[in-house]
Amino acid sequence: MQIVANRIGIEIEDQGPPSGEPLLLIMGLGMQLIGWPDELVQDLVSRGFRVIRLDNRDVGLSQGFDQLGVPNLALAAVRHAFHLPVQAPYSLGEMADDALGVLDVLGIERAHVCGASMGGMIAQHLAAKRPHRVKSLTLMMTTTGSRRLPQPSLRVQHALISRPDGRNRDAVVRHLQRVMTVIGSPAYPPEPERLRQRLDASVRRAWRPSGTARQMAAIAADGDRTNLMVRIQSPTHVIHGEADPLVRVAAGRELVKRIRGATGDFIAGMGHDLPLQLIPRFAQGIADNAAR
Repeated sequence: MQIVANRIGIEIEDQGPPSGEPLLLIMGLGMQLIGWPDELVQDLVSRGFRVIRLDNRDVGLSQGFDQLGVPNLALAAVRHAFHLPVQAPYSLGEMADDALGVLDVLGIERAHVCGASMGGMIAQHLAAKRPHRVKSLTLMMTTTGSRRLPQPSLRVQHALISRPDGRNRDAVVRHLQRVMTVIGSPAYPPEPERLRQRLDASVRRAWRPSGTARQMAAIAADGDRTNLMVRIQSPTHVIHGEADPLVRVAAGRELVKRIRGATGDFIAGMGHDLPLQLIPRFAQGIADNAAR
């Protein structure tokens, strides 16, 4: 369903009882709302949540910003490395306003919020700047952006900036499979055919690498959010894989340290993905935190 939120077109899915506790799920860099596994959504719905997913701006079926051009990510990386300001077509704060706009359109005054990776960064902005709108906050495999934290390995960085070896759908799916293999969970590898089908469905729905580049620039421009953490008042739960090669587990531990009263679930063998085997654990963690 397409709505106009924060003056732009945002694609959403709204599942579960209308009278249920609203739970907003915000996905990560370049990922669509279908990046949240259906099994997780159904588990949460079965617990009585009204689950709302959205395509962030510039990905999936939400409004694009191609008119703003494609940022020079190499230059952005250099400026970031030297602690210089990074220019981005839009900010993570504006993306948080998009999420808030979704709640406004749906008539939801307060919601539980769960963000994964970049979605967790957006959720940090939302909870810090609009604390009265966030009932509880779950942060999955994300970071404050502190420069003191360990960075991804060169292998992971190379995988992220690599490109498909062709322009057809099969080439794009193979490329995404390679990336997911590098950043995924070593103890919970996905069934290959199921992964291929999920990625194929994602590419069929939308493939917008220029939007991903603009989101990546927004992350670089956002920098260190450590000072925002003291403004987060909602009960907060951090879920992070101990084997995450992209956002290292130290980032999750830093969030627990910085956010007052936060709890943490650090999972051995989990990387930077949402393994099917761990979905009951994720859902329980979100539900327990909501109950706080």
